[in-house]
Amino acid sequence: MMRSGLILALLLTPLTCLAGERQVPAETGALATALEQAEDGDILRLAPGVHAGNFTVDRPLTIEGQGTATIEGTGRGSVITVAAQDVTLRGLTIKGSGSSHETIDAGVSLGKEAGGAVVENNRIIGNLYGVDIHGAENSRVANNVIVGRQDHRVNDRGNGVYVWNAPGAVVDGNDIRWGRDGIFVNTSKNNRFTNNRFRDLRFAVHYMYANDSEVSGNISIGNDLGYAVMFSKRVKVTDNISVGDAEHGIMLNYANQSEVRGNLIRDGKNRCVFLYNAHKNKIEDNRFERCAIGIHFTAGSERNDIAGNAFIGNRTQVKYVGSRWVDWSAGGRGNHWSDFAAYDINGDGVADAPYRPNDRMDHILWTQPSAKLLLGAPAVQLVRWAQSSFPALLPGGVIDSRPLMRPVEIEIPEFGDPS
Repeated sequence: MMRSGLILALLLTPLTCLAGERQVPAETGALATALEQAEDGDILRLAPGVHAGNFTVDRPLTIEGQGTATIEGTGRGSVITVAAQDVTLRGLTIKGSGSSHETIDAGVSLGKEAGGAVVENNRIIGNLYGVDIHGAENSRVANNVIVGRQDHRVNDRGNGVYVWNAPGAVVDGNDIRWGRDGIFVNTSKNNRFTNNRFRDLRFAVHYMYANDSEVSGNISIGNDLGYAVMFSKRVKVTDNISVGDAEHGIMLNYANQSEVRGNLIRDGKNRCVFLYNAHKNKIEDNRFERCAIGIHFTAGSERNDIAGNAFIGNRTQVKYVGSRWVDWSAGGRGNHWSDFAAYDINGDGVADAPYRPNDRMDHILWTQPSAKLLLGAPAVQLVRWAQSSFPALLPGGVIDSRPLMRPVEIEIPEFGDPS
């Protein structure tokens, strides 16, 4: 009776539980032989040393490098190509891809057959692209160090992680440096990019035609642009940090019905936030600090809720050219402005007077930069005094009818050594 019960239990045991474990020495041809002989679900444990790359994984396997094994490509094509579901690559150093953008030469290439792939705890160094998620649904790229190549101009480099048509893909906890874009996603949906760190890149995160996704908890340091959401809908951009990004901390370009909340943008050389033809977005509880421009609206961006934000020490808090008034106090709650000498007699946390960040002279200076030569002229000062004393003279623009007395506070994390 016991024997029959044991046989029945074995029959019901999933095959993955019976997976074999193979030790692979760092010898010529050993890894190729192990891949050829491996059964579904096997674990290949690579010995310390260098193993030959440019191979395809065509069955569900785990390749474990234990932090001491290197897979080195030939300088042509992708180092590892995954063409089977449920493959895991872990604890490897992966280097030596080719240089072709046409074939997207990468350290790891996940094709459409590679659903459920896991690429974690690896060092992916000096490849044109780090990881190419090309149609691999529900894949996960986590806790890797991805360092691109510096022997090309920035625009000629590949992306740290490239996501194309890969619904459900997650990119989490990676340190990405020296590429074109840290994460570039195109024509996809339901992706999550979380807790990554980006340095020395063109864009930290770059969205194109990617809906219903999330960018949260990331840190962008000293890139050309932090988080760019373009031609996309319903994207959550929450709790991210952008420090010293040159052009914009966050850019919404033809991005609609999205949520930008709880982000800290600081020390931008140009704009903290740039909105271009972006509609029906919620921009709330962010801190925009010490940028040349706090927020720049253009190209007819409308019906955006902007409330609870802190505009701290920006040279120009708001740049908005328009002929009608736009009230930034969604739900009766406005924003905090560091340059507003506000008072709050009843102590409700809301200033007792509205705030107008721009006047007619600002509009003139934006459209006619040479007019800056007249800034000290008495006529200019008279115009500004008249508009502050008689708001009806203002031509339209932004008004915050319920400005907040206190700014939102967002903790700045320890960045560690950026070298």
